[in-house]
Amino acid sequence: MFVVRPVELSDIDALETLAAVTMPGVHTLPKTREKIAASVERSIASFAAHVDIPSEESYLFVLEQQATRAIVGTAAIFASAGSNGTYFSFRNDVIQQVSRDLNISHSVHALTLCSELTAYSQLSGFYVANRSTAGLEAALLSRARLLFAVLAPHRFGDRFFVPLAGITDKNGQSPFWEALGRKFFKMDFLEAERVIGGARNRTLIVELMPHYPVYVPLLPGDAQAAMGQIHGDGELAFSLLTEEGFEADDYIDIFDGGPILQAHKNALRTFAGSMLRRVAPLDTGMSSEPPVTYAVAASNEQNFRAITVSCPSAEGSDTVSLPQDAQDALMVAPGDNVICVRI
Repeated sequence: MFVVRPVELSDIDALETLAAVTMPGVHTLPKTREKIAASVERSIASFAAHVDIPSEESYLFVLEQQATRAIVGTAAIFASAGSNGTYFSFRNDVIQQVSRDLNISHSVHALTLCSELTAYSQLSGFYVANRSTAGLEAALLSRARLLFAVLAPHRFGDRFFVPLAGITDKNGQSPFWEALGRKFFKMDFLEAERVIGGARNRTLIVELMPHYPVYVPLLPGDAQAAMGQIHGDGELAFSLLTEEGFEADDYIDIFDGGPILQAHKNALRTFAGSMLRRVAPLDTGMSSEPPVTYAVAASNEQNFRAITVSCPSAEGSDTVSLPQDAQDALMVAPGDNVICVRI
């Protein structure tokens, strides 16, 4: 059984081991022990905070294999993007160009630096070991963040977005960055990512990135082709997020041109399909109907736990029947409330 839970200080070594793996498709995950420790400490403080409106909180989760206690995945959600500054992205624009003297009018595709996603809640840092063989645990890890948002809506905004890493070559270089960002930063893609630490809200971005529209037809063909395209390592995350209800919109990442998916919470399956139910013990002989697989989360902000479990359908009842091992993993007992959503 896999359990998603808030990160703890004791997880830092395991997260450092995960970060040591080459993860070109996860540009938002801290890589150094110092930054990992800082993100863990910030998450612990965020879970402990009494929140009225979303602010600088960030919540880091780990995917734990219960039998071995091994940490095999991690994911994060930020209450408010750009909470320590302004969140920058490129907006896909169409600029109308008109010459009355020449009787010419046409449209030009352009990229405009913008801060419109600032204050949206942001999902980031999704990583699962052995993603090629990952099963329900990957869906659980991705969805657990939103289950926490269902449980504590006051901690998050009404709109969510997810930046996905864009295309890079075998050397980790981005054709989009080479055509645009490098001209202003005067450093290669990997060095820039290291300097910026995966952030998109640092002052140096607005100091160095162009403040005028960038005409897409003037970019090299490989840079244009990379716009809105996902790194191969991000296909799992993309599949899970689009199944959840996220859609690519008008924004792309300012570094590698990767797509930014977004959605109003009411369009997401976890919000629309979640059910609050009381825990009941499982009677193995009580139902002849096939079991239903749910993601189930303990209804406790400070002691959040989420698992997947197959059990009798809970749609027509005010209870959900959970086997004892599921109750133990969630740290709940009969009569306690849990949140369920179909996987």
